[in-house]
Amino acid sequence: MRLTTAGSPRNFDGAIVGRLTLTDLPFDKRAQSVRLVVGEDPRTTDDRGYRAMLAAETLETNQPVIERLREVDHFRDGDVVVLEGKSGFIRSLYRPNERHHSLFVTERCSSNCLMCSQPPKDRDDIPALSERNRELIALMSPAPPYLTITGGEPTLLGEGLFELIRQLKVSLPDTELHMLTNGRTLAWPEYTAKLAAVEHPNLCLGIPLYSDCAGEHDHVVQAQGAFDQTVAGFHQAARHGIRLEVRVVLHMLTIPRLIKLAEYIYRNLSFVEHVALMGLEYVGYTPRNIESLWVDPFDYQHELEAATTYLAIRNMNVSIYNHQLCVLKPSLWPFARKSISDWKNLYLPVCEQCREFERCGGLFKWAEKKHSVHIHTL
Repeated sequence: MRLTTAGSPRNFDGAIVGRLTLTDLPFDKRAQSVRLVVGEDPRTTDDRGYRAMLAAETLETNQPVIERLREVDHFRDGDVVVLEGKSGFIRSLYRPNERHHSLFVTERCSSNCLMCSQPPKDRDDIPALSERNRELIALMSPAPPYLTITGGEPTLLGEGLFELIRQLKVSLPDTELHMLTNGRTLAWPEYTAKLAAVEHPNLCLGIPLYSDCAGEHDHVVQAQGAFDQTVAGFHQAARHGIRLEVRVVLHMLTIPRLIKLAEYIYRNLSFVEHVALMGLEYVGYTPRNIESLWVDPFDYQHELEAATTYLAIRNMNVSIYNHQLCVLKPSLWPFARKSISDWKNLYLPVCEQCREFERCGGLFKWAEKKHSVHIHTL
C-alpha cells in the first residue's frame, strides 16, 4: 500500500530507504532501520546507530530526521519506507501485511496512452530509482508472494533491467514477478534474448493490445508503429520461452472491435497464458480525455460477454479486472477478479449491505468521481 506523509526534514539532502521500527531495537540491529518516535519523551530517545529517525514532534538528534509529521497512524512495524530530504516526504514502499506489492522503476515511457494512469515524465529518474529499488529489494522481508515491476516503461532501463531481475532472482527466488511493459522494445531480438538469458523462473510480462487494427492501437497509445512493434515483441518473447499476458483496457475506443480483438488474440497470440480485460481508471490522463473514452460498463456487456466467451471456450485463460459484480452479467462472474491493489481500493456506501461484498473487487478510490450509474446492492 503506497502511503505518503510529510514533515520537516533535517540533517540530510538525498533519499534514505530503511525498515521501519516503532520500538527501540538492540544496537546491533539498527543499521538498516528507521526509528519512529511517537508518544515518547523525544529528549531521551536513543538515536544511535539508526539509519534515520522519524518523529511526531521535534526531536533532539544529529541523525537524519523528518520531524513534526502530519500523520503517523498508517505506519506499521516492518514497513519499508523512503525518506526524502529535500521535500520531507515519507513514502511507504513495502508493507508486508498487504496483498499487492510493486517496484516503480521509472516515470519515462515510449508510449503516451490516452488513458494512462501514470502519465510519463521526460526526466532522467532511472539512476535514483534503480538505487532505491536495490535497497528496497534487500529489505523485503518476508518475501512477497507476488511483485509487479511497473513504470513508465521498464525496458527503458536497458541493461539495468536485467540487473534488477537478476537481483530479484537471487534475493526473492520464490516471488512471482509480473512486469508491465508496452512490449515494443521486445521487438529487438537481441534485447529479448538478453532478458530471457537472465532465466528468472517466475517472470511473466503483461503487455497491452488495444485493437486488432494497427491504426486504432497506435492511436490509443499515441505512437506510430507501436502495434507492429508490440506484436513483434510478443512473438520474440514467446520464441525465448518468456511467459506472457495480454492486457486490454476497455473504453469507447476499444469496445467496438473487442470481439475482433479476441479473435485476433486467439489466432495470432494463442501462446499467451492469460488475457486480462480491464476496466478504465479515472486518473492520470483519463479525466482530460473522458469524453472520448467513457462508456458505462453496463452498456458494453454484450461485447464483453462475447469476447470473454470466445476466448474461454477455446481454453484461453481470461479474466475481467476492475469491474463490480452488480454491473456484470451473472454469466461473467466466474471471470471477475478482485484485482484492485489495496491502496487503490474503495467500496461505495451502497456496497456495504451487498450480499456479494466479500466476493466483489469494488472500485478504484478515484472512481467516486466517475463510475457506472448501475452500481447497486445485490
